[in-house]
Amino acid sequence: MEPQGTITVARALDLPALRRGLPEVVSGQELLDRPVRWVHAGEAPNIAALLKGGELLLTTGLGVGPRPAEQRAFVRRLAERGIAALVVELGARFRTLPGPVVDTARSCGLPLVQLHREVPFVTVTEEIHTEIVNEHYALLRQADEVHRQATEVLLRGGGVPEILRHFAAFAANPVFLETPDGQLLYAAGPGGTPPAGAADPLQVWEGLRAPRAAERPGPPAGSVMADIPGGGPGPGAVRARLAVLPVAGPLGPVHRIAAERTADLLAVVLLRARQEEELAARGRGDFLTDLAEGRIEASDAPAQARVLGFRPVSDGPLLPVVMRLVEDPRPLAGGGESWAALAHALQEELAAVGVPVLLGVRLPEGRVPLLAGLRGATERGAVAERIAAALRAGVERAWPDRAGVRPPVVIAGLAVGWDAAGAELRHAAEAAHAACGSPPDRGWYDVRSLDVDLLLWRLREHGDLAAFVDRVIGPLLAHDRTARPPLVPTLEAYLRHAGRKAETARALHLNRQTLYDRLARIASLLGSDLEDPRTVLALGVALQARRHVR
Repeated sequence: MEPQGTITVARALDLPALRRGLPEVVSGQELLDRPVRWVHAGEAPNIAALLKGGELLLTTGLGVGPRPAEQRAFVRRLAERGIAALVVELGARFRTLPGPVVDTARSCGLPLVQLHREVPFVTVTEEIHTEIVNEHYALLRQADEVHRQATEVLLRGGGVPEILRHFAAFAANPVFLETPDGQLLYAAGPGGTPPAGAADPLQVWEGLRAPRAAERPGPPAGSVMADIPGGGPGPGAVRARLAVLPVAGPLGPVHRIAAERTADLLAVVLLRARQEEELAARGRGDFLTDLAEGRIEASDAPAQARVLGFRPVSDGPLLPVVMRLVEDPRPLAGGGESWAALAHALQEELAAVGVPVLLGVRLPEGRVPLLAGLRGATERGAVAERIAAALRAGVERAWPDRAGVRPPVVIAGLAVGWDAAGAELRHAAEAAHAACGSPPDRGWYDVRSLDVDLLLWRLREHGDLAAFVDRVIGPLLAHDRTARPPLVPTLEAYLRHAGRKAETARALHLNRQTLYDRLARIASLLGSDLEDPRTVLALGVALQARRHVR
């Protein structure tokens, strides 16, 4: 395949200037796909010393030498220098190429071409050089277009993950952002439907780049690497490194140029403090979301989690936890309140929990999923308590000006193995949505306590749920909008205490007669018997459903 940004020996021979010389390939027919970096014409015996490699050498043979030993040495030195091909014009020095020249070219693997007609070497040089420059210009235009599109991604509000995914789609290969010491920050695949047998980017990283027991291998041959400047005060300081690995197909010069320009763009994005922490957290959030959505096989998940830094101390169960901000988080992403600061604060707070934790962030949903490694299922409650406290403390540290805003909702799933971790993460994420309307008086919620709320939340898209609420407690809600005292809190307390009037009165700080009067008023408004078990069940469900349809 012809490398991008160059022309090959075969293409050079097909240009009009050389075609007029009736070229005949004498040796190296299978090597005509070699790239031609430049063209040089010369007749000196020591011409090889003037070359750098990759040249197409034009000569009439005056410097080849008359003796076989000189001829063999002349060709051998050119082959050792790495020229693309040797083109000899017959007539002035040779009527036919000497046997030692041909034999040495064949043994050294050097393409050798003889021209049967005289051609102006200057014309050949100009024509090939023009073609090389045109190819290079086309390469630069393609790289410029990739850079322009990546800039548009940034201007539309995208960040480092979106830029990396765009570049991965262009390269049709996985792209990675790593720290200078080789720790993975983010991985992006080309997108779309991968071909059969294609590996996930994290699997690629684990197989080709992750540390081994004895040594860390370098990138595979043909990889493209580009340093991202800005890691320190010096001009050569490196903040991160962009790596493109040739897994699905080869990489050419255009990918190298585009990678360097993308690296410059990433340097601008990473100028803000702690962007690497946010980026790594987003990468882990993508992994946890893919696991929850079933896009990662349970058998592959442990290895990919190790790549992201999750190393449980034992083979104990996993505790899925999801934190969700109650308010719309989108204004926070572009303002002074920084998601990078949140990721940093959460990591620091969780470091004191005492168990290994894999934490991610999902900006679009304002969600923070995580997995914690437990030694046993019995410590689930205690660990969930510590994690919930750390998450809330992290939010307060990162966003101190959120005073008065409802605290985030924290949901702890069941302690499970890798085979059920994805489903439990998804269940906890849905329960976090359902719990956003619950009273903010709990440090964390056991996912099992939200089964009814989750059922109602899933039904909220249907008009039947709102109609059910209105039919069961509509008159009571209408009363509370216009009259005092409100009666809904009385009914909630009554149901919360399972109809025990003495306990209800104490909880509401009412005397019994006042409570009896209020309960009678409620029964009259609703036309219901508050002692009937079916009525009590319907009222309890309607009060819970009210939080999802308001």
